[in-house]
Parts: sequence; C-alpha cells; structure tokens
Amino acid sequence: MSSIASHPQRNTIRLQLRQCQVLKNLSQAAWKLLEPQLEIADFGKGDPLVHQGHGAMEQFFILDGILKRVVSNSEGKEMILRFASETDMDTSYAAWCLKTPVPYSIVAVTKVRAARLSMQHWVDFLNRQPEAKTRFEHEVMHLMSEVMAHTITLHLLDAPGRLSRFMRKHPELLSRIPKKELASYLNLTPETLSRLKKKGGA
Repeated sequence: MSSIASHPQRNTIRLQLRQCQVLKNLSQAAWKLLEPQLEIADFGKGDPLVHQGHGAMEQFFILDGILKRVVSNSEGKEMILRFASETDMDTSYAAWCLKTPVPYSIVAVTKVRAARLSMQHWVDFLNRQPEAKTRFEHEVMHLMSEVMAHTITLHLLDAPGRLSRFMRKHPELLSRIPKKELASYLNLTPETLSRLKKKGGA
C-alpha cells in the first residue's frame, strides 16, 4: 500500500478518484482533507478485502477491477449480493452505524486497485462535509435497495428473466465477470448460463 502522493501513478489515480460517484462533487478543500488519508492497495483475484463477521471496517473506492459482496454460511455455501467496478465503491458503513460485525465479505473478483481508508477516518471526514455525507448515505441506501431487489429477483424471475435483468442493468460487466461468478450470482449452473447466453446471443 502507498499514499497517493508517493504513488508513481498518482496523477491517473487522482483522475480516477474524481470519477467516483460519491467523490466527484467534492470541493478542492475537501479533497485536500481526504487525499492524505487514502491508501492505494492492489489485490489479486480472490483476495478478501473485508471478512464477514469481523469488526475491522473500511471504505473502498474502486479504481480498477471488480469486487463482490458475498455472504456465506457455516457449510461454506455462498450467495453473491452485488458486484461493483470502476467509479463505484463498497463500504462497511451500515455495520459501523449499527455497531455490529460486518455481515458480508468483500472479495476481489478480478485484480483490483482501490483507494481505502478506515471507517473511523471516513466517518470523521463525512461529519465535516455535510453535503458529501448526504450524497454518500443516499448511495448506501441505493446499494441496499439494489441488494434487496436482487434477492427478490432470485425468487420471482425464472432463469432467462434473471439473466435478462442483469444484462439490462449491468451490460458493461457481462463480459468481464467470470462465468462461475456470474452463474453463482444468478443462482444458475455455469452450463445453464452458457446455454442461455448462446440462446440470447449475449
């Protein structure tokens, strides 16, 4: 990990951060407060960023690659709740506010580069930036709504309907997510997913 100021690609990273949905409207003064607190970290495919049930909480802004939010039971069965890629973020904010362990893991689906900071530092920053806090909390509610909609979709839509919905909402991710991961997210077998994609011309 390194700070932005010391990173050899700092200029590119600064441009990428300014494209993040929850950061792009920050004032220059707010940037000066936030940037020194951010660390740039690179993760390999399959690396965990946050562990389900742990108390260590962080905020992540994705610069390159794809993350998944996933829950698992004691038998190791997993359910993928969402994917997130460039300009998006993932967070432990709700668990922080509720003072509970993080109820899911955050894992790299591909190689990932992210800007990260502790939840304590992020919350302290937000408390000094009321407009940013409002935008961020709105985004957190949107993410929670997305997860709920996906869970409902698994129960109400058939297999072609689930794939069609994903293609409509996330066309930019369709060719980037490994087949096994996407099949798991849609509660399909990889073979069924391949058949449906061929049938639909995806």
